[in-house]
Amino acid sequence: MREWWIQVGLLTVPLIAVYLHIPPPHISPTLNSWKTAGAFFTFKGNHIFYRDSLGAVGSSDVVILLHGFPTSSYDWYKIWDRLDQRFSRVIALDFLGFGFSDKPRPHQYSIFEQANIVEALMAHLGLRNQKTNILSHDYGDTVALELLFRHEHNKTGHLMISSLCLSNGGIFPETHYPRFLQKLLKDSGVLSPILTRLINFVFFSKGIGAVFGPYTQPTDGEFWDMWTGIRINDGHLVMDSILQYINQRLKHRDRWVGALTTTTVPLHLIYGPLDSVNPHPQFITLYQKLVQRSTVSVLDDHISHYPHLEDPTGFMNAYLSFINSF
Repeated sequence: MREWWIQVGLLTVPLIAVYLHIPPPHISPTLNSWKTAGAFFTFKGNHIFYRDSLGAVGSSDVVILLHGFPTSSYDWYKIWDRLDQRFSRVIALDFLGFGFSDKPRPHQYSIFEQANIVEALMAHLGLRNQKTNILSHDYGDTVALELLFRHEHNKTGHLMISSLCLSNGGIFPETHYPRFLQKLLKDSGVLSPILTRLINFVFFSKGIGAVFGPYTQPTDGEFWDMWTGIRINDGHLVMDSILQYINQRLKHRDRWVGALTTTTVPLHLIYGPLDSVNPHPQFITLYQKLVQRSTVSVLDDHISHYPHLEDPTGFMNAYLSFINSF
């Protein structure tokens, strides 16, 4: 019996070693095109990927796009061209720890640092004093609220915000229901580094697919592009650190929700109502109660957590209607 267990152990150990060192998938042509259209700047020794597109002639409006967790700026690819037709500059970045940007570890990732990176990028592009529209999703919503707080309190280096449009972000901790894997990774302490190494494409695709609507699922290619963006620079190994943003939302709720409820900046929310992370009607009811100055666009019933990917036409129609209203 003892020899049998030894043989199993000798077989299992190398198999696990191989599994834990599976190289990241190859970058697809479409994802590579996104990368080659962008550039990098350096923030405190880390390389941050961004795209900056010169768009509509005759417009002076600038928009910056802030993506969600756990994906990247590539989330915006379906609406990029329409944004280009409306704005003079369309800017997006991969936050630190995401996409093509560096993913340092160990590192204490925070919403405050990501806001600093956005401000540094705008300064790098010579747009520090330029009025800017913010379009954000999920994790990016919380970064946007920190930027809004700084704008409202005239903090040094703050963005001059023209408007803010949020989408399907967990801005209220009391109506936010993280996925089981997210809760497991953020709260498992010393076990988290082990768990992050066990994440693979199958786990990821099932988890991310669960927050898309049944009729708006990503294609296999889109699933792989999302997963590739995570695996670049071993991003799966920093997920537990990044996920502390959920705890930060709770700790700094008054700061961020307070900025949202008191600002005079034009506000809009685009919402996919099938979202299990920010469920209907709890989320939208609380939003409309607390953020009474904001306008709201609720998309079709089958649209879920990624509205700009699931319904890019409906999303853009809603956004442009808002932008053209002031």
